[in-house]
Amino acid sequence: MSVRKLKPITPGQRFRVVNGFDAITTDKPEKSLLAPNKRSGGRNSQGKMTMRYIGGGHKKRYRIIDFKRDKAGVPATVASIQYDPNRTAFIALLNYQDGEKRYVIAQSGLQVGQNIVSGESGIAPEIGNAMPLSAIPLGTVISCIELRPGQGAIMARSAGTFAQLMAREGKYATIKLPSGETRLILVNCLATIGAVSNHDHQLLVSGKAGRSRWLGRRPRTRPVVMNPVDHPMGGGEGKSSGGHPRSRNGIPAKGYRTRTKTKASNKYILERRKK
Repeated sequence: MSVRKLKPITPGQRFRVVNGFDAITTDKPEKSLLAPNKRSGGRNSQGKMTMRYIGGGHKKRYRIIDFKRDKAGVPATVASIQYDPNRTAFIALLNYQDGEKRYVIAQSGLQVGQNIVSGESGIAPEIGNAMPLSAIPLGTVISCIELRPGQGAIMARSAGTFAQLMAREGKYATIKLPSGETRLILVNCLATIGAVSNHDHQLLVSGKAGRSRWLGRRPRTRPVVMNPVDHPMGGGEGKSSGGHPRSRNGIPAKGYRTRTKTKASNKYILERRKK
């Protein structure tokens, strides 16, 4: 995968860095795996704005992704690697031997024509295979990890992310997550071998404000220029600093820990994420 820097033939292209899309093999999605994706514009069922800075953007259709990988023991062939407008990672279309088609998150290095499978017994720890943590060799780079058995992948799903299986003891495995946190997870939770595709996503530069509008993001007002009635950091004469950084409802930012000290899952976290 690579990125391309465009020639500055317009002001919006001067600093634009785009994805090379080398890994993409088709631009036509599988129709049977598409679903409508209605936009809310940040409004609730009464039409009242409950989320600011959301609205507009290009129309999208949702790709139904198989996060559970529950088709155990049935081999599948990678038919294509595709772009998904709803996420930063690329997705892979799988053709199972029984005729079913499913989308999964594509791992880095996954190739068209490659066979992948999910399950526990007799499966090699190769890129794209989904296996329980009990069957994965220690030190393996993994992604798309379940937190509870059968829940479906919820961790390490975005572009370029990966975790590492550090140790196993009893019914728990020790995982080092992309945030730097080290955590215990049940060994019968599934994970996929390999890092998530599109690791160059972090290098992209939009080039102009209009591209944020295409993505459905409206302009964001800085808190320091608001009035005191609108934000704790608002008010003052001229370019005043606005006080300590904090959210709209007064919760401090920049290092303030918001995790509940008595949370039940605290005992599973061996090492907190880096500050």
